[in-house]
Amino acid sequence: LLSSPQRPGMPPGSRMPMAGLQVGPPGAPPYGAASPMRPGLPQSMMDPFRKRLLTPQAQPPMATQRRGVKRRKMADKVLPQRIRELVPESQAYMDLLAFERKLDQTIARKRMEIQEAIKKPLTQKRKLRIYISNTFTPAKEEGEGGERVASWELRVEGKLLEDPSKQKRKFSSFFKSLVIELDKELYGPDNHLVEWHRMPTTQETDGFQVKRPGDVNVKCTLLLMLDHQPPQYKLDPRLARLLGVHTQTRASIMQALWLYIKHNKLQDSHEKEYINCNRYFRQIFNCIRMRFSEIPMKLAGLLQHPDPIIINHTISVDPNDQKKTACYDIDVEVDDPLKAQMSNFLASTTNQQEIASLDAKIHETIESINQLKTQRDFMLSFSNNPQDFIQEWIKSQRRDLKIITDVIGNPEEERRAEFYQQPWAQEAVGRHIFAKVQQRRQELEQVLGIRLT
Repeated sequence: LLSSPQRPGMPPGSRMPMAGLQVGPPGAPPYGAASPMRPGLPQSMMDPFRKRLLTPQAQPPMATQRRGVKRRKMADKVLPQRIRELVPESQAYMDLLAFERKLDQTIARKRMEIQEAIKKPLTQKRKLRIYISNTFTPAKEEGEGGERVASWELRVEGKLLEDPSKQKRKFSSFFKSLVIELDKELYGPDNHLVEWHRMPTTQETDGFQVKRPGDVNVKCTLLLMLDHQPPQYKLDPRLARLLGVHTQTRASIMQALWLYIKHNKLQDSHEKEYINCNRYFRQIFNCIRMRFSEIPMKLAGLLQHPDPIIINHTISVDPNDQKKTACYDIDVEVDDPLKAQMSNFLASTTNQQEIASLDAKIHETIESINQLKTQRDFMLSFSNNPQDFIQEWIKSQRRDLKIITDVIGNPEEERRAEFYQQPWAQEAVGRHIFAKVQQRRQELEQVLGIRLT
């Protein structure tokens, strides 16, 4: 067949399929078989693809709104190049955007550093002042009210010096145990010890009181065991002298041990998991060679509980000494206030919500700017050449109308006789007749149950 002239309004290289016709070589799948059919045809001849196209129109409006919000949040905040060229002042906004990107990267890096810092124990040393005082109650004679046996009462209290925190810690929260050892000769072997040990159900208190009968001065010894968090251990004297560490956490002891191994090059050069012990290690660990994995087990036997704080005090029953109070300052480790501030910073969502709200406003503004730019281009094209612009616009609207209404072809042209006198009309009629014959043949085969040849 000779090539037929192109139909007006259609893209080059395409043909307009006739309504209800199979366009293509006989016996082969028709071209455009998936195209929607023209209105007016039976429902059975409609292609399933058209039904799939109509399905999304029935979706609820809320789902569409959610997708629109998501797309708006994912929109880029960068101004298009054509707008930047049109408005040179917009470069200031782009500079701010670049600065914001660097600032976001810095904040993200700092947040990661804070998260890593919080994982480690963040403490500072403070002074805990311990107050030790006692009162004496003399015995009352018969006929007088009060106790007939003389007694004394010992008080042990304390507080942090220059504590900036608003929430005051209880005195007992600094200690794991407290033992008061009285004179064994005065109170016997079964009643000379007063012990307090921390339990999971222990209620914190601001001080301790001990009351005993007696009318003579009593020498006592206070043993205070600090409650270190994380726990600390006292090293074996030989290893302590070698590492320069006396009492420290297990992690710090392991780090000091590794630094000593690295500094003295004790790690085997060929088998990296082994340590070649020098003469000091051989004396301490009783081996010539050991694995890195064996260090925690061997180190456990060299760790002891820290030494308690020992305070010697005399309980005075002299009326002139009753109001005197003995003070002792000891170093304790408390949580750094900066740790609470860093935790609050990580947990705070106020700034993030404010930033998200401002980002949403920026996205909406950029979207509005793009829409205004599109409207400007529309009006500018119309003002430059109104006639050509309207014609092109009508063609565009007509194509959109065909897509929306599922209409194939141009009804205005098809109602004219000249439309059917074009060179391609004869080929289309032949294909239409061939398709009808094939359709009738299939119907007869189904009715008769035979295969026609």
